[in-house]
Amino acid sequence: MTPFRSDSDELFPDPDNARADAFVSEYPTAVAPSDPARLATRPPLVVFRVDAEGSVYEDGTARILEALRRPLDERGKLVPYALVHAADEPVLLSEEAGLALADGTPRHMTPDRYPHFDVVRSLVTHIRSNPLRPAGELADELRRHACDRQQAERRGLLGHLPRPASTGIAPDGADLKGWLVRVFWLSFTSALPRWAWSRWISRKVMRRWFGAMPDAGGRTDLYRAMAHVATMQAPRLRGAPGEPRHEEALQALERILLRALLEDLATPRIGRYLPKRRRRTARPVLLVEVPPPGTEGARRAERFLRVLHALHGTAPRPGPLVVAVGKPSPELLAELEPRECTLAQAAGALGTQDGGPVMVVFREPSLTGPGLPVAQVEPHRRFRTSWRTTASLLAATAALAVTAGGLTVDHVRDGGDHTCLGGSASVAAAARTSPVPLDPEGWYDAALRAITQQNKRAEDYARQGRKVRTVVAFVSSRPRTEDETRFDGTIPELRGIAMWQQKLNSDASSDQNLVPLRVDVRPTGEGFRNAVPEARKLVAEVRAEGRAEDDTKVVGVLAYAQSRDETRAALQVLGEGQIPTVGTTATANEMLAGAASLTYWPFTPDNGREARIEADFARGANIIARDDDGAACSPARQAIVIESSADLYSRSLAGRFVEAFSGTTRIFNFNQDGDFDPQPPGGAPNLSSADVLAEQLCQALAEQPQSVVYWSARAKDFTAFITAMDTRGTCIDRPVTVLGGNELTNVAQTGAFANKNWLRLYYSAHRLPVTSEYASDRTRLFVSTYDAFVRAGTRGADPWRQDGHSAVSYDAFHVLSQAVAQAWLRDKDIDRRSVLVALSGGIHFNGATGEISYGQGGNAPPVDKTLVILRQLGDEPKAVLVCGAYDEGRSSRAEGPPCTP
Repeated sequence: MTPFRSDSDELFPDPDNARADAFVSEYPTAVAPSDPARLATRPPLVVFRVDAEGSVYEDGTARILEALRRPLDERGKLVPYALVHAADEPVLLSEEAGLALADGTPRHMTPDRYPHFDVVRSLVTHIRSNPLRPAGELADELRRHACDRQQAERRGLLGHLPRPASTGIAPDGADLKGWLVRVFWLSFTSALPRWAWSRWISRKVMRRWFGAMPDAGGRTDLYRAMAHVATMQAPRLRGAPGEPRHEEALQALERILLRALLEDLATPRIGRYLPKRRRRTARPVLLVEVPPPGTEGARRAERFLRVLHALHGTAPRPGPLVVAVGKPSPELLAELEPRECTLAQAAGALGTQDGGPVMVVFREPSLTGPGLPVAQVEPHRRFRTSWRTTASLLAATAALAVTAGGLTVDHVRDGGDHTCLGGSASVAAAARTSPVPLDPEGWYDAALRAITQQNKRAEDYARQGRKVRTVVAFVSSRPRTEDETRFDGTIPELRGIAMWQQKLNSDASSDQNLVPLRVDVRPTGEGFRNAVPEARKLVAEVRAEGRAEDDTKVVGVLAYAQSRDETRAALQVLGEGQIPTVGTTATANEMLAGAASLTYWPFTPDNGREARIEADFARGANIIARDDDGAACSPARQAIVIESSADLYSRSLAGRFVEAFSGTTRIFNFNQDGDFDPQPPGGAPNLSSADVLAEQLCQALAEQPQSVVYWSARAKDFTAFITAMDTRGTCIDRPVTVLGGNELTNVAQTGAFANKNWLRLYYSAHRLPVTSEYASDRTRLFVSTYDAFVRAGTRGADPWRQDGHSAVSYDAFHVLSQAVAQAWLRDKDIDRRSVLVALSGGIHFNGATGEISYGQGGNAPPVDKTLVILRQLGDEPKAVLVCGAYDEGRSSRAEGPPCTP
């Protein structure tokens, strides 16, 4: 019979003698369920808000916490748990929680070690103790500190190795004996093991989780990443406790440390033979006191809960059961957005998967009234022996097996960490059940109306005697259907142009050095098929201008959004006409050739750089599911490249990716129109049917499951392929990983793949999502302005809030307008040749897509331009790799591979 507590102070409050029954019964079961499979669910954060004052509040809070703690302890811990009281102490609450969990861990359970938490805690402690340290050699100092801490606490091999002082000989001694000790003995017994351990733990932490966090800044070494964190937070840490900037720094450190703890609390796999992979029989529990706002410890507790909530979607499953008891501030509740419910509803939430926070309010009558006893948890005693005993038995058995005939285990040989970069969920995770409804004509017309209004404003400036000029924007055709809208970035591109024109013309009212600009939007047909005739038409018009001084005089062009043979030929026409042109999202290296090399300034990273980064990313990052459930991942061994050789962008990107990818490659030439000229090298099969492509790709995946599908073809073809794969269903019983270029952002972020739970989708982009902590202030300001712009002129949900097309056209127009303004300072007529001179002189500013820096005398893309690889999860993309100068002071050199060769 299960024992119950009867002391009144240990009884759980029963508000109305009925609603507490369900929670009191479910709580022990949620901690230690009879079915071990329930341990795989991630319980929601439970908030018990104590709505009382004075001694009633204090006694009531203590009563609830004690009623929840006592069932977990019987002359020692029955399950791993921590009860943390949030006093104002220098220790972060996540550190206190981790130390409490590790103290007295029950027998026959894991985790009994905290490798991630231990090393990160030592580094965070050192950073907080040395906020004034210069950044120069901080990485090496952190490396030494971690090794010294590991050895001082006698953990693992380092704790049992001799130290220099223990030899009795000073290692720096001048005698022969001291030299021999230093060179030979200490090298092998101290220096080499410490070097090996530091590299091993760095690789373990970075590859499993830290390398994917924005805090790491794209670095691949743990100590360099933490030195980067220290450098970023040092100015804030020097502030007084309680100041907003100081709290921001503590929150950043709390985020890293808590994520490390959650990694160590991940449930080990049940079953098989490794003893430490089958010891979890209960869920870790964190009981957190939340003092009222403004009292001692309130900031510390609320900071912990904020970080915990922010990590909910990225930390490994299932995580601990966290119960917060006290009086959270209105600001915290607004951020957590808990669902207020009864105790019975909270009990039901304990068994749900990935639910949002829930809150139950306790008022004074319930806190002082009768209560109910909470049953003691009873973890299953399936494992009677210690894991060490089991390990010894298995080691002996393995030795006998090796002696008898040898043993080969493929997955051991593969080894290493296999945490999926960006999570193991598919593109359907947290997605809406249907794609975002689109309004092609309404949205397109709204953007044009905004441009028309700004054109009238510019014309008003001209009537007042101001210099006003015109910029031509070449776009594709007006989208007529929802499908055309998903496959084309015209609408977000026009929004970005309209937004910069609005800012420019508004700023010009007070800044006489700015030149207000009109925008002449000229469609060039579907797929830019009329790009060349429209370019020739413009060249003829500007040649006929003569010395015209009115506001219709063209001083530059914004073009093009796609790399096609038509747009490349159009750039040649514009180059021959000496018309300054700033690109938007066209990325093929081939666009910058011939006459275009004199007048065309690309804006986005070219295909050569993108393909190299993506090839190194695919070969080095854990993105390919190792098994059917997709819970573990490995780098790609093979790339299955889908290209359309007749499309300039596709064959350019695919060819450069194949050259850069160090594994094996297979190429399929896919074009639904049947155009396969020129033929790609290597005799790739030509396919015009999406069904046939799906069939052959499934065969290729069966032959080599550790393959990434590299998609360089257009978004329309991609959608046809996804539909064919889903309809056939022959190889979607396990996750399929697709890595693509910026072309896929148009359709991916509209929710078109909401129900494709087999698809793991990565693709490149040209700005960070605003949800990324590394998004710059300029990016955040742009998104805020974009939101207001969309709300003012359109209706319905906007699918492109995180898309980069609008930000690219916004910054590209900024480049051209700045060149026009600089040209006006030298040439009051603002001749197009003066604009070319201004562009050649270099343009520098920090924009919505990161730092823009064109070098002098050349027209290559901006130096170290931002390139992001996103992981699509439902309706929100997540940045898993950031390369380039996404903010001032950032660079690929510091970010390391794969951002740098």
